[in-house]
Amino acid sequence: YRVGTMLKKDAVSARLNSEAGISYTEFSYQILQGMDYLELYRQYDCVLQTGGSDQWGNLTSGVDLIHRVEGAGVHAIGTPLITNSDGTKFGKSEGNAIWLDAAMCSPYRMYQFWLSSTDADVVDRLKVFTFLTRAEIEEYAALVEAEPFRRAAQKRLALEVTTFVHGEAAAEAVVAASEALFGSGDLSTLDAATLRSALEELPHASIAAGAPVAQALVDTGLVSSLSEARRAIAQGGVSLDGAKVDDEAAVVTGGLPGGVSVLRRGKKTLAGLFVG
Repeated sequence: YRVGTMLKKDAVSARLNSEAGISYTEFSYQILQGMDYLELYRQYDCVLQTGGSDQWGNLTSGVDLIHRVEGAGVHAIGTPLITNSDGTKFGKSEGNAIWLDAAMCSPYRMYQFWLSSTDADVVDRLKVFTFLTRAEIEEYAALVEAEPFRRAAQKRLALEVTTFVHGEAAAEAVVAASEALFGSGDLSTLDAATLRSALEELPHASIAAGAPVAQALVDTGLVSSLSEARRAIAQGGVSLDGAKVDDEAAVVTGGLPGGVSVLRRGKKTLAGLFVG
């Protein structure tokens, strides 16, 4: 590696000329990635490496190294970065990546992630992450403009990606969980695993069976004090597992599949209870 050649890389020269500058770690990373490509070529006959367009200098570093050392022609492909409508990068380094492994990201979390896409981003997401036809995507784009409150595009995006990654059965289960929690579905019909993973994404608390509902409201953060909890119950604004709570002495039972309960204050504010 020649320092002069490394300094001429677009990404390096741009950083050198910026106020932020560049660290040695960032500057030397192209050596690490180039050596990595060389080793992949030697051990596995790898002749193609792909990465985001911001990695182009690092990708070509490996191509050049293999040509010089091995006399072989290998290739690199750069793909456009996925960005949000505000220009921020969509990926791990920005803290907004989503994982394919169900152990790191449950199907429910996967579904909710895509469901939360903004109107400004969702059409582009449909183009990149689904196999819908152009005509179908244009229909959803029109719905975003005409009836954004329906979130039809977001629901289709979430369904398509979750089905592709986790399968149709898992996708159907998380849709049912989402509708039961935030719509008019029946919580008791959900399978235990899906319900528990869904509740883990909400404010939640572990609580003993027979604990007062008023205390559960405090433990989950739905209210700030027992007196506020009692007022909320007296005003008819609290439900447990879909049933209205009108008695301040009511207790938690964990009556849903998997020994859990869903506590609701008002129409939209929910919390999960893991009852033991």
